[in-house]
Order: sequence, then C-alpha cells, then structure tokens
Amino acid sequence: MRHGAVSVPPIQTSDLTIEYPPHGASPAFVAVHGFTLRIEPGEVVGLLGESGSGKSTVARVLSGDAFVSDVTGIRPQITGGDATVLGFGLRRISKRKLARLTFGVGLLAQDAADTLPSTMTVAEIVAEPVLERDRRYNRRALGAQVATMIDAVRLPLTVLGQYPYELSSGQRQRVALARALVFGPALLIADEPTAGVDVLVRDAVIDLISELQQERSFSALVISHDLAVLQRVANRIGVMHQGVLVGLGTIDDVFRDPWHPYVRGLAAALQHPASAATDTAAATASDDETDAAAAS
Repeated sequence: MRHGAVSVPPIQTSDLTIEYPPHGASPAFVAVHGFTLRIEPGEVVGLLGESGSGKSTVARVLSGDAFVSDVTGIRPQITGGDATVLGFGLRRISKRKLARLTFGVGLLAQDAADTLPSTMTVAEIVAEPVLERDRRYNRRALGAQVATMIDAVRLPLTVLGQYPYELSSGQRQRVALARALVFGPALLIADEPTAGVDVLVRDAVIDLISELQQERSFSALVISHDLAVLQRVANRIGVMHQGVLVGLGTIDDVFRDPWHPYVRGLAAALQHPASAATDTAAATASDDETDAAAAS
C-alpha cells in the first residue's frame, strides 16, 4: 500500500487564490492571494506564519480536505490560479480523482491529537481510514499493518488496546501521525504538528516526522508558527503574511536579505529579540485582525 516518492512535483501551485464564500451576514473573504510554490519529490518545505496568515487554508486545499463534505458548509474555494497535487489538478476535481488524491496524501490536521475518537481504541483509530475505503479489507493483514505503524511512530504495541484519554498529548499526536501515514502516502501535510503537545516532547515529535520522512522517502509540507520547529525538519521555508507568500528559500536565504517588512521584522527578532518586540507585536495584532475577519 506504500506509495513512496513520486517523480512528478508533489505540490505545484501558480498564482493560487483561495476564498471563503459569504455565509450569513459575513461577506466573502479572500484567505490566500497569489500563492506560488513548488515542492520537489522527497523535499520537505516548511510554511511559517502567524494565526490568520492563511497557512491552514493552504493545508486544507492542498490535502483535498476542503473538497470533502463539511457539516458547516463553509469550505474554502479556489477562485484563481492553479494547484496540482501528485499530478491531480485541484480546480473542479472529480470525486473519483479526489479519492485517488487523498489516498496519496497524509493529512495531520492541526487538532488531530485532540479529536481522536474517544470511544475507539488506538488500533481502531489507525485502521479506520483503511476500512472507510474498503470494509472487506483483510483484518489480519490490517492488524499487522496497524501494528507496524504504531511501532514506526515509536510507541509500544501495548497502546493498541488503549483509548485516547489514557494517553499523553505526545502519544496521542504519534497515534494521529500513524493514522495519517497508514496508507504509506507520497506526501504528508502536517499543520502545526506540535500544537497541544507538551513542551517537553515537542522536539521529539518533530524529529520523529523528520526520521520517518527520511526512512519512507515521502515529501512533506510542514506548517507552523514556530521557526524552531521548521529549522529541525525543513529543507526550505515559505513565510506567509496576511494570505500572501512573502518569503521563500532556505532559512538562511529568507532571513539574510528580506524584502518584505514582515520578514525583516522576523529577521530582526532572531538577531535582537528585545529590540524587535514592538514590530512582532504589531505584526501579530495585524494577523489577529485578519483571523477575526475570516471567522466573522
């Protein structure tokens, strides 16, 4: 079932614009403007940005999650440009192609560890994506596959019969990661993979993603507001601000000679944290305003 690395660019977008349609009294809201990014096979790219910068919207669209039925009915839509993931064009993608796309993309959502089904065991949680596609899948083979994944994320097999509430935050995140990788995807999209994880094990979680990426040769888009997280795992980073990609390259390249004021503020904060505090606070306030507009 493992896909491994692919020969086509896992992600390629050109001038991508993503919009949330009007709902209730709220008007339409453009969350992402002119987003252009190419990820090479086997590459890990980090996406850095504050809350409200549009990076989670990018994750939902590129993973295909935005095109799956949503109980709220409020889903982001591509309104400009193009996006291709694993060779599948996302504009007006058919249900058949969407099923093939999501089979090849593992999504570790921002709240994945906190939304594991409380009434299911770890074994059932990791197996669920497989059974959702094929209820007749060989149970013995599936059990072995689930055990292999639990071992791969460095958890003891004794957790298979446990429930999420019996696990620590770091263990729950590892279970969520095992679930995202159970199909052996060619691409992993991880949205804030250390969110909600105890500070003492955050480095271990992100290092695990890096180790698995090297072992299994998948490509990855890792999204975080924390540069330290991306420094541990990413080959290149993109910086998002108010829905726009304002920096792209290696970490050294992005911060050596930044052209955008937001990136200059981040660069200053890295070199002189105290003197950059005012700029960082102003940037965060601006992002909070954007986030509030999106949620209204």
